[in-house]
Amino acid sequence: MSEVKKIATRESYGNALKEIGAENPNIVALDADLAGATKTSVFMKAFPERHIDCGIAECNMMGVAAGLATAGKIPFASTFAMFAAGRAFEQVRNSIGYPHLNVKIGATHAGISVGEDGATHQCCEDIALMRTIPGMVVISPADDVEAKAAVRAAAEYVGPVYLRFGRLAVPVFNDPETYKFELGKGIVLREGKDVTIVATGLCVAESLAAAEQLAAKGIDAKVINIHTIKPLDEELIVAAAKETGKVVTVEEHSVIGGLGSVVCDCLSAKAPTTVLKIGINDVFGESGPAAQLIKKYGLDADSIAAKVEAFVK
Repeated sequence: MSEVKKIATRESYGNALKEIGAENPNIVALDADLAGATKTSVFMKAFPERHIDCGIAECNMMGVAAGLATAGKIPFASTFAMFAAGRAFEQVRNSIGYPHLNVKIGATHAGISVGEDGATHQCCEDIALMRTIPGMVVISPADDVEAKAAVRAAAEYVGPVYLRFGRLAVPVFNDPETYKFELGKGIVLREGKDVTIVATGLCVAESLAAAEQLAAKGIDAKVINIHTIKPLDEELIVAAAKETGKVVTVEEHSVIGGLGSVVCDCLSAKAPTTVLKIGINDVFGESGPAAQLIKKYGLDADSIAAKVEAFVK
C-alpha cells in the first residue's frame, strides 16, 4: 500500500492564495512578520506589490486590512491563530466584524499541534472567540484539498471570514477531482447507524481511522466532516442525530465554545440527543512533539475509538 500523502493546511493556504491572486488583482495578503510560517511568502514572491508586512503589530494589521476592504480590495490578514483571534480580538470585532467588512483572516498554527511552541502559542480558544462575532464565518478545513477550496470560497464570499489552519502535516483524503466545497454544508464521509462522529480540522482524518477500528468491533459509526463551524449545517446534524441516537464531536480546540458547543446548541433546540464532546478539556497545552501531544490529549484515532466505544456501550 502506498503511503498516504500529508500536507499542512498552512501550506495549502499559501498555495491557494497564490492561485487566486493570479486570477483576481484585488487579492491582497498581509502578515505580521510571519510570512515564512504562515506561507504568505508564496504569495509575496509572486505578487510583491500586493503583499504588506505589517511587522509584529497584529492589531494594526487588522486595521490596515479593514481599510483595504473599504477601498474594494480583498485582504487576507495572516498570522498565528493566537494572535489573530486573541491579541487582535478587539480590532477584529470592532474594525472588521461591526462594519461587516470583506476581510479574510488566515489564522495558522491553531491548536495543540503547534507542538514545541508551547501553551502560549497553542490557541484552543479561537473558534469560540470568532463565532461570537456577529456575521463572522468560521471555517476549519480538514486537509489540503479542502483548505484550498475553503480559501477560494472565502475570497468569493462577501463578508468577514475566519480561516483556521494547522502547522502539522495531515493526511490528504479528499479527491481534488471530485471534491466540492459548499459554505455552511457538512460532508458525510462514512455512513453508520450506531453513532455519529462529527469532526473538524485535523480530527477528521483521525475520526475516520477511529471509525474503521470501531467497525472491527461491531460498532457502525457515521462520520461527518464539519468544515464550516459557522454557519453550521444544522439540517445534517439533526438528521444524523435522529438516525443514530448518539453524537460524538471531535475537535483540536477547547470543548468549551467550539464545535461541540455549536452542535449541542443545535441539538438541544431541535433534536435533544446524548452528546460526547472530545477535545481539549479546560486545560492549557504544553511544549512537545505535535504527534505526542495529540495522543496525550486524546485526539488520535486510538483514543477517539476507545472513547466512542465506551460511550456507545
